[in-house]
Amino acid sequence: MTYKCISTWLAMLCLGGTMHAQTADSILTYRVEASGNVSNGTYAPLWLTSNRYGLSSVEPNSGYVRAGINFDKELRHNWQIQAGLDVAATANQTADFVIQQAFADFSWKFLRLSVGSKERPGFPLTKNERLSSGMMVEGANARPVPQVRGEIAEYVAIPGTKGWLSLKGHLAYGMFTDNGWQESFVSAGNTYGKNIYYHSKSLMFRIGNRKKLPAEFEFGLLMATQFAGDQLKKKSDGTSELITDMPDGLKSFFKAFVPMSGGSDTPWGDQVNVEGNHLGSWNFAINYYLKDWKFRAYLEHFFDDHSQMFWQYGRWKDGQIGIEITLPKNRWVSSILWEGMSTKDQTGPILYDLFAGSLGYQISAGDNYYNNYCYQAWQHWGQGMGNPLLPGPIYNKDGKITFKSNRVRANHLGIEGNPSDEWNYRILVSFARHWGTYSTPLDKQRKQFSSLYEVTYSPQWAKGWSTSVSMGLDRGNYLGNSTGGMLSIKKTGSIKLMIIKWKLMSARQ
Repeated sequence: MTYKCISTWLAMLCLGGTMHAQTADSILTYRVEASGNVSNGTYAPLWLTSNRYGLSSVEPNSGYVRAGINFDKELRHNWQIQAGLDVAATANQTADFVIQQAFADFSWKFLRLSVGSKERPGFPLTKNERLSSGMMVEGANARPVPQVRGEIAEYVAIPGTKGWLSLKGHLAYGMFTDNGWQESFVSAGNTYGKNIYYHSKSLMFRIGNRKKLPAEFEFGLLMATQFAGDQLKKKSDGTSELITDMPDGLKSFFKAFVPMSGGSDTPWGDQVNVEGNHLGSWNFAINYYLKDWKFRAYLEHFFDDHSQMFWQYGRWKDGQIGIEITLPKNRWVSSILWEGMSTKDQTGPILYDLFAGSLGYQISAGDNYYNNYCYQAWQHWGQGMGNPLLPGPIYNKDGKITFKSNRVRANHLGIEGNPSDEWNYRILVSFARHWGTYSTPLDKQRKQFSSLYEVTYSPQWAKGWSTSVSMGLDRGNYLGNSTGGMLSIKKTGSIKLMIIKWKLMSARQ
């Protein structure tokens, strides 16, 4: 075997990434990747860090090499098996070695059982993952949560509706994996979580039949929960003391599925509200097709617990609206997207409504999005599980696992194009205003501008290879000023084809 062959195999094993689509004659594929970024600010530019499934860093200089493999096999009687393993060695990130993905999917027709840790695009409301600022409940911003997940991933027509009504949805239970990071991140006197469980569920409907009407309407609900686990407090000598031991029995799993008040073995706040940290969103979208054009408008209304889940406290004021236009094939612009987001209201600073509870009053509002008195924050490994325009705890310098500013108003613009079959570009531009939280407001309104300018080259003469060059530019008085660049190189291919090439080369020798 030549040195060139050995080098190819070593590169395949030591650098790498996730597996994607494969050719019909192969069942084993790979994608290898190496990436690094350098910047001059206190933090790396926001869009060099965010929406990368947690495989990134807020530090000004960081990088990774990544290796993975994917198995995909179609069986008889509409069965399919897919499995993947994806690992990375990192520099200046939250862990030196990361098991980014390790999963197995078992599918029959439109039903799928997925077990393990897997990068999953925002669900159930589909957004342009390359251009959108992100989902408000959970999306691509944080490291994947290992889970057991049953789902209908794509819309399936309901029998008897002649294709006019379809549905999709999922049900999942899992566990957060950042015990060690939380313990090492917090400073003395602050609290953190351990062995926290995860639950999410969704159900979406679509009304429309594109064969007869060029319009569709989508609507549905997504809910997610942190439950069980322990709350601990870091002591000055480096040890920790147990503050709260949340129940983790079968009843807690049921209360995560159907939100109910906690029992006597839960904190008082869970007894008067619901057990665990519950949040979610109502999702709506309208799609209109005009020849080769597609127009999409969507609304994701975020809520925390029961406040603002319905209309009991007045009209909805918080959420994200978006408009995306997909243009006919042309050389310069393929998609344009705009999003506006507000999390400033949170049902108001405080509201007394009904006489109840030991204090004589039911106190609502001041929802404190993404924060929780028992579970600290809706985060994983420091990155927010939701929209990154609300920066996560990883940015904190005081060792507290909390969102410092969750009252935000933001506008976001994304543009993408393909000047040729080999070249692609995208531009992201965001502007956000921050007010802090109701309990700890900022000293003044702060503003942050964040942008990304990225070009990807996929040469036809080097099949499977691609190179991306990105520049991030941040200006503002919340995260500060930063200018940085990122270089990523990756290779995709079929291991079956690699073996054939190796045998041919060996035979020639």
